[in-house]
Amino acid sequence: LAQPGGDVAARQPWRMAAAALVALGRGGEVVPRFASFGPAEGVRRMVERGIGAPPTSSCGRLFDAACGLLGVRPVAGFEGEAPMVLESRVRSPAVMDGGWRVREEAGVRLLDLLPLLDRLADLEAQAGADLFHGTLAAALVDWAVPVLEGRGLGVVALSGGCLMNAVLAEGLAAGFAARGVRALLPRLAPANDGGLALGQAWVAATLLVHGVLSEG
Repeated sequence: LAQPGGDVAARQPWRMAAAALVALGRGGEVVPRFASFGPAEGVRRMVERGIGAPPTSSCGRLFDAACGLLGVRPVAGFEGEAPMVLESRVRSPAVMDGGWRVREEAGVRLLDLLPLLDRLADLEAQAGADLFHGTLAAALVDWAVPVLEGRGLGVVALSGGCLMNAVLAEGLAAGFAARGVRALLPRLAPANDGGLALGQAWVAATLLVHGVLSEG
């Protein structure tokens, strides 16, 4: 998806929702839905013209798009607030039939969740939270398992800020287990930036030990 305004979209989920609507051919809905939250017409034009709206494949921004479409914290007080509220709305995760597509491009498996976002645009928050979490977990498993099988692997490591979401983490672990794959989840270090920083420090220390980096 396009990320209109760059990093500001992480604190204004309505922008990612606007990008999703444009991608779905529903750009005409952007202003009526989001004019009260910010420069909706300008954001629509940014996305359509590809100006100031770099592409992103971040799962976090996908959460933001879902939140914006469902009216869950269209403008958030801090990054991650809207997805946290969305998680709190989950009661019984559900999987949408045809909610995603997987396609191959230049030897890379690409996951497309626009069908799910299209459905969310017409749901209320409770039903949307259930459908988003259940479908996202199922889609990620469906996307990854053929790659694992092709490499003869039966274990997958899961990390990143979105794994702080317990519903998603549990859904992924269960989904992979059902396909005969063991999912490793962070335990001794956090899944988000804290764990990332620890990993970076480990890599740097390893390179120092082997003389690849200079302490200076």
